[in-house]
Amino acid sequence: MRFLIVRTSIRAAAEADITAAWAEGHRLRDETTRPEPRRQVVHAEDRDAAFVLARAFATVGAVRSGRQRIKVLPLDDPGQTRPDPGS
Repeated sequence: MRFLIVRTSIRAAAEADITAAWAEGHRLRDETTRPEPRRQVVHAEDRDAAFVLARAFATVGAVRSGRQRIKVLPLDDPGQTRPDPGS
């Protein structure tokens, strides 16, 4: 399965927005309608490689200080199986 490793900036949320989201029971951040700005994107062919890259991204100062985050996203349908190259 292929993976996408993304380093994004975290959008700041105003106190009023946090309070409104909590009171109304909706999400404060919805990545499907308004994704966070991407800083760096890398592809990996397997899960182990994806996590190695994610750990490397996690050493960036902005990630360590909480201004950016790392996301590891599967690109293939999890129900879909790839043919074995050895057969």
